[in-house]
Amino acid sequence: MSMIHKFSMNGYNIVLDVNGGAVHVLDDTAYRVLDFYKDKTKEEIVDELKFEYSEQEVKEAYEEIKNLESDGLLYTEDTYQFHPSFVNRKPVVKALCLHVAHDCNLKCKYCFAAQGDFGGEKEMMSFEVGKAAIDYLIANSGNRKNLEIDFFGGEPLMNFEVVKQLVEYGRSIEKQHNKNIRYTITTNGILLNDEIIDYINENMHNVVLSLDGRKDINDNMRPTINDKGSYDIILPKFKKLVDKRPKDKYYYVRGTFTRDNLDFSKDVLHFSDLGFELTSVEPVVGDESNPYALREEDLPKIFEEYENLAIEYANRKLQGQEFKFFHFMIDLNQGPCVIKRITGCGAGNEYLSITPNGDIYPCHQFVGNEEYKMANILDEEISLPKELKDKFRNAHVYNKEECKNCWNKFYCSGGCHANATNFNDDINKPYELGCEMQRKRTECALMIQAKLMMEGEE
Repeated sequence: MSMIHKFSMNGYNIVLDVNGGAVHVLDDTAYRVLDFYKDKTKEEIVDELKFEYSEQEVKEAYEEIKNLESDGLLYTEDTYQFHPSFVNRKPVVKALCLHVAHDCNLKCKYCFAAQGDFGGEKEMMSFEVGKAAIDYLIANSGNRKNLEIDFFGGEPLMNFEVVKQLVEYGRSIEKQHNKNIRYTITTNGILLNDEIIDYINENMHNVVLSLDGRKDINDNMRPTINDKGSYDIILPKFKKLVDKRPKDKYYYVRGTFTRDNLDFSKDVLHFSDLGFELTSVEPVVGDESNPYALREEDLPKIFEEYENLAIEYANRKLQGQEFKFFHFMIDLNQGPCVIKRITGCGAGNEYLSITPNGDIYPCHQFVGNEEYKMANILDEEISLPKELKDKFRNAHVYNKEECKNCWNKFYCSGGCHANATNFNDDINKPYELGCEMQRKRTECALMIQAKLMMEGEE
């Protein structure tokens, strides 16, 4: 089924060919002709628009659209569902999230992990459990060479010695198995010092630095154990880490916005003004009974903020500023990469989370939900339940009614499984508020691409 999506933003009329990924900026006439192109003849469209545009304008616009279609740049068909690499995909485990610490030294108000312990005991992962997880990853990764391990919490630096031991162990065995393990750590920064900063910069392929933006916003949501603000403690440490970080390694300064800062574009730009080049600010996910949770009525303001951010983002890009916002970085090349986007994050198959005591879950968002506990990494024979694996493997955009006809399906991959489960008790029924924000972010990203394309920069 062919599909297009059209919208106007920041003075641009933008049309996306959903299946092919081509993006077009059209003049007003062609943009209007698209409203009728598939349902009426050229002559009928001329008649329909005779009070808005001249006959010649409409005919030229019609031919322009027809040429795009015949060149395979508009109204292309969706053939990915039958693509061999989708039909025959055999998931191998390629990433683990190791919960090295179910404890935390912050008390973030919106924390889905219940201050780091996910509703259970406060505990630390032993080297033995982490070693078993690395062995499992290598043994179940098939022919895949590049593997990922994320050190997560709670606050993983509260168990820094085990983190170092696990990196050392992974390094000691990866080459003999023809593997290359890339490590990521997510930290709130409280425990960073010169030694840990240097270690992270040398050994972590990526580091996620948690900060919510402006000082008052951050300190309201992310207090320390003794209810003091965390901004002044962590900002100098984050700046030092980023300043010393090698250019060939990644980092993200990542925040969360809530109902308390619906003007979150200011927080993203605050990151940029502080000199952080790689940023992400995510919408909080929470039940509406929580005062900070986002609601349907907040969407107009949220959409306005995304547009404001996109306009300023594009302007800064054109001025040569190195500034990236994670949600505006989308891949418009469909090709083989689209198969990954159809199938989503890989939770429950390609990606697994391991708790400090070794329990295996489909991802970190399911930890603590006993229904989704798959096995334990210390089991003599680890056999992940086929029913649960298949449930996640089959939760792709072609099996979700709301996704099938959504123009954004190749950019959101069907949304977060955990959000779908938590809000709708159904992995195949996406969290609608999340969908609406995701669609707006994609439109903003397309507008940025269009502006850069029109104003002469890639």
